[in-house]
Amino acid sequence: MAESGFVEPNPIRVGDARVRAWFSPGHGEALATRIAHRIAKSKERIRLGSPVLTSGPILGALGEAVSDGKVDVAGVIDATQMKGVFHQWELNGNSEWKMPAITRIFTMALFTGKNSLPYGQGDVHDFMHAKVVVADDYVFTGSYNLSHSGEENAENVLEVQDASLADELAAFVDRVRKLYPAAPIP
Repeated sequence: MAESGFVEPNPIRVGDARVRAWFSPGHGEALATRIAHRIAKSKERIRLGSPVLTSGPILGALGEAVSDGKVDVAGVIDATQMKGVFHQWELNGNSEWKMPAITRIFTMALFTGKNSLPYGQGDVHDFMHAKVVVADDYVFTGSYNLSHSGEENAENVLEVQDASLADELAAFVDRVRKLYPAAPIP
């Protein structure tokens, strides 16, 4: 698997949309950087749906976006899985810097979190599992869950530059987001 995902993410036209297919682990770090770049360039809106949010480049870009206060930022995560992440970060000194970043993001932007059942063998898996980023008119969607480990796993993402699709998916994130309470703060 370590040798998979090395197909170049060259853009193609699909109708009026510009599309790139990203694969990891071959281009995992480049994908996280690309998403962070689009977030940093956003002028109007950022919408995010992901089970977890742990990718360093994405956390940094979101932290700057919410701190600047010039872009409408909102999203939804799986609260139970993020609480598990917080516990892992407490145990792992390498991720200590992420706590203030995620606290700032979840405090300053409209993030909510689904309280799912913890993972267990044979249990119902009711996680909030949407995986989408909308940054102005760009959409990133696929199997990548905005985590550092996702950059190293076999994942795929479509990057689509299309205003109407971005509008639809931003509205979807807002509908899902409104179903849940505020995201947990570490």
